[in-house]
Amino acid sequence: MGIYAVTGSASGMGYETARRLQADGHTVIGVDIKDADIVADLSTPHGREHAADGVLAASGGRLDGAVLAAGLGPAPGRERLRQIGEVNFFGVVEPLVAWRPALAAAESAKVVVVASNSATTVPLVPRRAVKAFLAHDAGKAMRSVRPFGPAAPTMMYAASKIALSRWVRRHAVLPEWAGAGVRLNALAPGAIMTPLLQEQLATPRQAKAVRSFPVPLGGFGEARHMAEWMCFMLSESAEFLCGSVVFVDGGTDAHFRADDWPKAPPARGLPAYLRKFRRSRSV
Repeated sequence: MGIYAVTGSASGMGYETARRLQADGHTVIGVDIKDADIVADLSTPHGREHAADGVLAASGGRLDGAVLAAGLGPAPGRERLRQIGEVNFFGVVEPLVAWRPALAAAESAKVVVVASNSATTVPLVPRRAVKAFLAHDAGKAMRSVRPFGPAAPTMMYAASKIALSRWVRRHAVLPEWAGAGVRLNALAPGAIMTPLLQEQLATPRQAKAVRSFPVPLGGFGEARHMAEWMCFMLSESAEFLCGSVVFVDGGTDAHFRADDWPKAPPARGLPAYLRKFRRSRSV
């Protein structure tokens, strides 16, 4: 049996995943703002450090895997705007970096990051906000989305999830992750009935937007189904899964991007692509 860290363990997808892992006999170290083994506020640097240190202490410096499910959805307010970016991006990346040696110690650890299909379905997300997250500049990310007014929280949410997905893709293949036996992947859900979605549905304006969003299968997904996906991605069956962003969203991403993915390398970028390919062959 393994030892797993799960953020967002008190509710939604994190709770369902933690419960299933425990039912399978694994040890789960839950992290959340309340009702968790490690109580920490991931919207602050101190809270993230406390969460990282607490898990390392509780695990004895060895983790068989981790699920990063803590997240905040779009809601009005300047403070909420800050919290969205802090929790959704830095609340994932900073603990993961701190846990990497413990994950590498397991030699075949698996990590699932909860991304979102908003990374590919929300239009007009400012690139500078995404770049700011990847440069670890939260202040610049906030300034980049403020001109969107009432839509700023949605832009902040989507930008944080785009940056998170790219961070996973970029780091998953590096020697210190894949080379150390750590499988790093992301699950990109659509509209899943969790407290986060319930919060949005309680606001008339947001509820209208959520309900009008195309979901070819109709309705909302269930947190327990996402937990089953994540447990599969933590299992031995996922040994060859690396750097993937798996969409489980009722068909929304396919609805919007039927011909956009997979796509071939752009012709203008082909020389750089070939150079990268040749370097990889010579390693």
